[in-house]
Amino acid sequence: MSNDATEANKTTEANKTTEANKTTEANKTTEANNATVTTQTEKRSGTPEVRDTVYIGKKPLMAYVTSALIQLANVPSVTIKARGMSIGRAVDVSQIISRKTENAGYAIGTIKLDSEALESQDGRTRNVSTIEIQIKRN
Repeated sequence: MSNDATEANKTTEANKTTEANKTTEANKTTEANNATVTTQTEKRSGTPEVRDTVYIGKKPLMAYVTSALIQLANVPSVTIKARGMSIGRAVDVSQIISRKTENAGYAIGTIKLDSEALESQDGRTRNVSTIEIQIKRN
């Protein structure tokens, strides 16, 4: 009877280890999917695609500044895009990059203002302002 109990314990431990490995792999996959800004992704063909756009949302300001600076290390220009209430944060990001990193040689390029027609939750169409700010290396 002790042999049966020992084998049952070994089987239970092996199942727990397998489940823990599956959970760890699932967590790694989830973390990879939740990454907000990546400088390079691979297309289905396997060739790297360079991303040069930072979309501004509700994260802390310096998260977007850091992301833009990392991308500027790899590409000659980055576009910062925002809409609605995030426009002010996009302007702040571009000003921090251009003014605080004067020695690095980044400058603000073209600025494009526009609006998009979006459908609100109550079904009405609303116009939302958008901004695109280009930052480039000198």
